[in-house]
Amino acid sequence: MNTRVLAVLSLLVGIGTVFHAITPGVFLGMKPDMQLAMMFLGILLFPKVKYVFLLSMVTGLLSALTTTVPGGQISNIIDKPITAFAFLGLYLFLTKYAKDVIAAPVVAAVGTLISGAIFLTVALYIVGLLEGAFLALFTLVVLPATVANTVIILVLYPILQTIMKRSSVSLQA
Repeated sequence: MNTRVLAVLSLLVGIGTVFHAITPGVFLGMKPDMQLAMMFLGILLFPKVKYVFLLSMVTGLLSALTTTVPGGQISNIIDKPITAFAFLGLYLFLTKYAKDVIAAPVVAAVGTLISGAIFLTVALYIVGLLEGAFLALFTLVVLPATVANTVIILVLYPILQTIMKRSSVSLQA
């Protein structure tokens, strides 16, 4: 693994962890997962399985440490790797048919919805609140997080692409 790539990924994970830690809980301790956007940026910049695996595991562990949701620790550890590989597969598929700048925000929106659904399903199953809570939490937390993550990707991804092209860190490392 390239040390420069790992340094960039660690910066993204660190920024995401700070976002996740300082974001206040919206409903029953749940908060929009801005750390997910940083994981998505890492995958967009370095779409290789080895980096996606490492990034998803570290993001899942750090999300578990900073969550305020009952049952959220296990949910984050399960959610992040599944979401990361779904995101990677969808991104690689869509870039064959659409421009990168268009595919990235679309995949970020879908990835956030996937992540939210997995997280809520696991967390609500662990806590035992499956009746009616899923739809309320999905509407109040996941949908706003989807909008926020899509905007973050829409704004930051082209900027980071330009920075990466100008720096010594290869996009295809």
